[in-house]
Amino acid sequence: MFAKPVRGRTTADAEGDVVVLLIGMRINHFWAVHQWLPVMMAMPRMLRELARDRGRGLLGHVLLTASPRTYYVVQYWESKEQLYAYAASPDMFHHRVWALINRREREGRERGHVGLWHEAYVVPEGSYESIYVDMPAFGLAAAHGQVPVERRGRTARDRFAHRSAKAAQEAN
Repeated sequence: MFAKPVRGRTTADAEGDVVVLLIGMRINHFWAVHQWLPVMMAMPRMLRELARDRGRGLLGHVLLTASPRTYYVVQYWESKEQLYAYAASPDMFHHRVWALINRREREGRERGHVGLWHEAYVVPEGSYESIYVDMPAFGLAAAHGQVPVERRGRTARDRFAHRSAKAAQEAN
């Protein structure tokens, strides 16, 4: 059940740009369980839907909490185009949930009981680095693979400077 830690220092085996989505919710009124519980339960359903179809582009995710009120997911995607395609696809659960939320808001039925947010980033190669010490694959490494740190550089500066074979070829 639990992943075994990889001994020593490792780094993520990401190549090229990295697409990261932070998406979450904040419970504004704990007593309004009927408002926030369906929102909280929607995210695991979307993650299961994406896990069934790897071709949609979700590479990995981490569920986190910032406080007893705030929960979020860090998601790693193959491309921003695949992220957009999933979000807009009428046959996916996300689209149905957003349609419901938008309809309730237009009807004045949203009362501020739950807050929703997301931030999306495309991080260019050379603008990210990672290190994991005695850790199982986690975060970026779980999404892209985990390699010994020596493959990318012992220092953060070296890992930031690392370029994929494709990027090195394009530079020449």
